[in-house]
Amino acid sequence: MRLLIPLLLLALLGSAVAADYQVGERLTPRKASPALNYQEIEWEDLIPKGWDPMAGFKGLKLNRLKDSDPKAIEALEKMKAAWAEAPVESSLNGKKVKLAGFVVPLERKGDAVFELLLVPYFGACIHTPPPPANQIIHVILKKPAEGMKMMDTFWVSGTLSLQRGDSSLGIYGYRMIGERLDAYGLPKGMK
Repeated sequence: MRLLIPLLLLALLGSAVAADYQVGERLTPRKASPALNYQEIEWEDLIPKGWDPMAGFKGLKLNRLKDSDPKAIEALEKMKAAWAEAPVESSLNGKKVKLAGFVVPLERKGDAVFELLLVPYFGACIHTPPPPANQIIHVILKKPAEGMKMMDTFWVSGTLSLQRGDSSLGIYGYRMIGERLDAYGLPKGMK
């Protein structure tokens, strides 16, 4: 199942905010170099089958609501609560996985990053409201990463656990001990 950003959030999205990616844009699928003992997964694998992030909004015409409309405010609060409680895929608990995404550094000491959020699309948690908890991974790096910038793209490999928490930038449903970081590749449009 492809997770769609609801129309309510699309209204908040800007046009291009960086030369390489636009807010809401996902990475294009590309195979990583093999990492032994890690199962390569996609963001959709983190979502339990049958979970619909828009279930609570069926019948509500979000594109017709104005920001100040009480129905829009109520819908946003309902969405935030539902997404904070988004279910996780229990079969991934304890699995050694590899996933590509955008990074949001959390804990730094100088140029070294020790903790980060891994998110599925550009701008998540900084330019837009955070995605559902089952689309945010709190990564604790075994070895600090130097020179990492906000929204850089990486393959992150490590052991995934089901652990919900609040990073102040978003509620995450997964935690990973990051054992390996690999550059995703050149930004789109560069050769």
